[in-house]
Amino acid sequence: MMTREEAQKFSASWLPAWTGNDAEKLVAFYTDDVFYSDPSVPEGVEGRPALLRYLTWLLGNNPAWVWTQRDAVPMEGGFLNKWKLEAPVGDRVVTCNGVCTVEFRGPLIRRNEVYFDTLPLMNAIADWNRRKHAKSA
Repeated sequence: MMTREEAQKFSASWLPAWTGNDAEKLVAFYTDDVFYSDPSVPEGVEGRPALLRYLTWLLGNNPAWVWTQRDAVPMEGGFLNKWKLEAPVGDRVVTCNGVCTVEFRGPLIRRNEVYFDTLPLMNAIADWNRRKHAKSA
């Protein structure tokens, strides 16, 4: 079983890879047969090629967001990651808190399921789009 300290050490290199627009760097943390899901793909994606396509789109749309770990709870085969997301949306930053399961095979993630309430983020994006369109009208 992974310790809290081991999970924190892993997350210190993995979570920063979610910032920027380098899907190749991020997908290197995952096994070839990974399963990944989040609120945008609740059915999940399977395999590194599918994850790379999804992350290329996701990071391309959110290159400046920042993920930080709030806590790590050891569990069989990995850890429960409690995190905070700071996502720039237009002229403001939206903060979301969530959790994800992180399960390993060897040193790589074989399963990663992400859970959080996307409503504050979606509302901020909708508001930003309304204000952009109102200015151009």
